[in-house]
Amino acid sequence: MRFKLAAAEAGWLRHPFLLPRAYRHWLADEGSLTARLRSGCTRFSVRLLKTGSARPNHDEIAPLRLQGAWRQAFVREVALQCGEQDVVFAHSVVPAASLRGAWAQVTRLGTRPLGEALFSNPRVLRGELQYRRISRRHPLMREILRAGLKSGEKQLWARRSVFSLKGHPLMVTEVFLPEILGNKHGR
Repeated sequence: MRFKLAAAEAGWLRHPFLLPRAYRHWLADEGSLTARLRSGCTRFSVRLLKTGSARPNHDEIAPLRLQGAWRQAFVREVALQCGEQDVVFAHSVVPAASLRGAWAQVTRLGTRPLGEALFSNPRVLRGELQYRRISRRHPLMREILRAGLKSGEKQLWARRSVFSLKGHPLMVTEVFLPEILGNKHGR
């Protein structure tokens, strides 16, 4: 079952036909990215980059329905890898209030993929996909550069969606690194 985000955020697109052809099949796929990468990689792994309490990015506040003092969240950033190659930067945000219930296990994932937990639970609802080309000014690109994942790219394509469990939101943003285009299951 799908649900719509409460408000559109500036810069995020909702129509996959506006996406570049090379990335469209990755960005618009509504299935589990983890499962797709596992099936196409000789060795799939998750490299933990950052985890802990943080303020969400400005464009994440409205879709997560955060207001006032409740803007603190749990943030997890990982690199999804095929072999030794980083192919996706994944950024997950859970409002602090949701950690006491529905999403409590997210803080204990370590290097286990979040996608497996999301897509194996039939009670988890996924919101619509949104797409965006992020530049060096976007906070996610700064995190990618800080992690040393990509230094030469000026812009990268990302997608995001909000998952809901018992009415509690969790946002996942996946930024596709150019190396994803070499993955054999990308088509």
